[in-house]
Amino acid sequence: MNTDKAYAEKVALEYATKETSKVVALKKLDRKAKMGAQIFGYSFGIATTLLLGVGMCFSLQVIGSGELWQNILGYVVGILGIIGVSVNYFIYQKILAKGKQKYGSDIIALANEIAKE
Repeated sequence: MNTDKAYAEKVALEYATKETSKVVALKKLDRKAKMGAQIFGYSFGIATTLLLGVGMCFSLQVIGSGELWQNILGYVVGILGIIGVSVNYFIYQKILAKGKQKYGSDIIALANEIAKE
């Protein structure tokens, strides 16, 4: 077998212009439909988890001098963090549904096109 020819073909394929296929376009549309919900879900989840952690630190007197108002502040901030973490999934689902609704018809049309080929 001619290894030089195989290597040359491999390098040529690497530098050749690539046509975007319908499957790649479908993957891009799917990613675009889910991206906003994922960004929100991760960002909001991280922020509310940090809020919960700060509340716990205040209430357990890791931060602050242990005064009563700091304990109460810790409870309030912690409860807000718990509420945020609890509703994060439901907000994520709503945003995901909007993204799927926005791009759904294009995704279905392209998927049907690919399936018919």
